Amino acid sequence: MSMLILGLLIFLGVHATSIVAPAWRNSQVAARGEVFWKGLYALVSLIGFALIVHGYGRVRGAPIVLYQPPAALRHVAWLLMLPVFPLLLAAYLPGRISTATRHPMLVATKLWALAHLLANGTLASTVLFGSFLAWAVADRISLKRRDARSVPGAPPGRYNDAIAVVAGLCLYTAFIGAVHLWLIGVSPR
Repeated sequence: MSMLILGLLIFLGVHATSIVAPAWRNSQVAARGEVFWKGLYALVSLIGFALIVHGYGRVRGAPIVLYQPPAALRHVAWLLMLPVFPLLLAAYLPGRISTATRHPMLVATKLWALAHLLANGTLASTVLFGSFLAWAVADRISLKRRDARSVPGAPPGRYNDAIAVVAGLCLYTAFIGAVHLWLIGVSPR
């Protein structure tokens, strides 16, 4: 469990820099350059992510069950997951979806985390998905107090929303069908 927690601290810690120390983050970018900052950010994030994956994989073998979710919550989780991939894509395909949600990736993260909290009752799952949910809520709140930064992506276009929805639903279907089992080792069905 300690490897999972360390990974979460590193990964979410670097992603929380703009929440807890936006002035420091901006001064680092100004002093060292955006390319250096993004490279360091990516490297630290990758280390944290690797620790999360490895740590979660290790504790999943001997789970500590906190609660046994009712079978119906699995169906609720599937419904909550339905908009996740379209929202993720909408973050990079500016259109009505990104305008309406303002921060589609954070909405996707919250839905993903909540869906997984409802469907999993182990200590490791609660720590993992609860951490991501708490971070996404904190980041969304902090965005109200800080200047928005542009997200690289496609130029605005009339078909961006349609592309996000169709491609997102295709990804959702692929994940439900086989990718989740292949990637995570657990079938969501």
